[in-house]
Order: sequence, then C-alpha cells, then structure tokens
Amino acid sequence: MAQATRTSNALRVDAQGRIVIPAEIREKLGLEPGTRVILTVKDGALEIQSRDKAIRRVQEMVRARTKGRSLVDELIAERHAEAARE
Repeated sequence: MAQATRTSNALRVDAQGRIVIPAEIREKLGLEPGTRVILTVKDGALEIQSRDKAIRRVQEMVRARTKGRSLVDELIAERHAEAARE
C-alpha cells in the first residue's frame, strides 16, 4: 500500500484573506498559474485540489457505484415507462 506523503508549511493569512502556496506544494499538486482549485473544509482542515482532480474523483466514485450498470440505459427505460403511463 502506498504511503501518503505530507508536506507542512507555516503560512500567514494576509489582510485580504490570502495565502501564498509555496512552490514545492504547487509542484506536487500540479498547480500552475490560472489553475482552478476547489477548497474544502473537512474535519477542521482545509483541503485544496485542482478542479480537474476533483472532477476525476467524482467520476471514479460514480463509476465504482454503478459498476456493470448503464445509467443511460436506466434513464431511457425510466423515460419509456413514464411515456407508457401517460
């Protein structure tokens, strides 16, 4: 099993509520200027991830929950059943 790596830095929040993400962390996360990020507060901690990674995580979660099923086929079947009832 792969071990999670941790990088810690003590940062200061400026008067406008901003922090500067150190270059080492930006590199590890693949954050470049203009990268859109998602901030999440979880158990009192701030998580930051790229928007693209957040989308991939959600896609993987949906894929895992729908393994072997076609959501498109299920939706079409539901629509046909609704139309038949009308």
